[in-house]
Amino acid sequence: MLNTLELEQKAIDVRKGIISAVYHAKSGHPGGSLSAADIFTYLYFAELNIDPRNPDKENRDRFVLSKGHTAPGLYSALAHRGFFPVGDLNTLRHLGSYLQGHPDMKHIPGVDMSSGSLGQGLSAAVGMAMSGKMAQKDYRVYALCGDGEIQEGQIWEAAMFAGHHKLDNLVVIIDNNNLQIDGTIDEVCSPYPIDKKFAAFHFHVITIDGNDMEQLAMAFTQARAKKNKPTVIIANTVKGKGVSFMENKVGWHGKAPNKEEYHLAMQELKKAGEMLCQ
Repeated sequence: MLNTLELEQKAIDVRKGIISAVYHAKSGHPGGSLSAADIFTYLYFAELNIDPRNPDKENRDRFVLSKGHTAPGLYSALAHRGFFPVGDLNTLRHLGSYLQGHPDMKHIPGVDMSSGSLGQGLSAAVGMAMSGKMAQKDYRVYALCGDGEIQEGQIWEAAMFAGHHKLDNLVVIIDNNNLQIDGTIDEVCSPYPIDKKFAAFHFHVITIDGNDMEQLAMAFTQARAKKNKPTVIIANTVKGKGVSFMENKVGWHGKAPNKEEYHLAMQELKKAGEMLCQ
């Protein structure tokens, strides 16, 4: 397992992949991909029982990206973990590329569930977790949801089912960056208080800084130890994290940087990596 410093360096690599992919696509969703970059990194380099050489192994842990529009973040983590070449990130959304705008389980190594329509991914993850329990398997299931996404009613139907069936092999992560396409989530349609809502559905609730590797480690360790309840990790994050001019700017929810912005972002990330090495 990588140490905290190594994970932080990997997260910078993942962020570089996000920026490069979206820039070359001339479209995509950098803001939420960047806010969740530390989560993707911790999952793929520290938490998940996976094998890039055998992505379909039966006893692997499963991951569902319920907020499927942040596929650039997932793809970058998968590429840096060795599921496919990092250079392929620059084919994102290109005609004929297997890296579509949303995850495609039929064509992308390491993707366990196709996703895109908001609110539906958690139901798939709950089904996987229930299947694991029924088959007496020891794999775990993880789902990443957006804070705007949990305005969808299907999220709460899935949560009710998971809590009722005590699916302690399920971990839901909420990327709580407080911004969605039209503005702040509390202005659009507030889901707050998120913690009390999940607690009411019989979840074990953990609230952390989702851009802090040590807090992520604590949360996932605690979730693994919890029995008879599913866990939700409410990860408070910064939209656009790691690129100063994108941070906390709703406009970067779904647009690509131009050439100048691309070079500025990559320079910032390069400097951040150099500082970690000092």
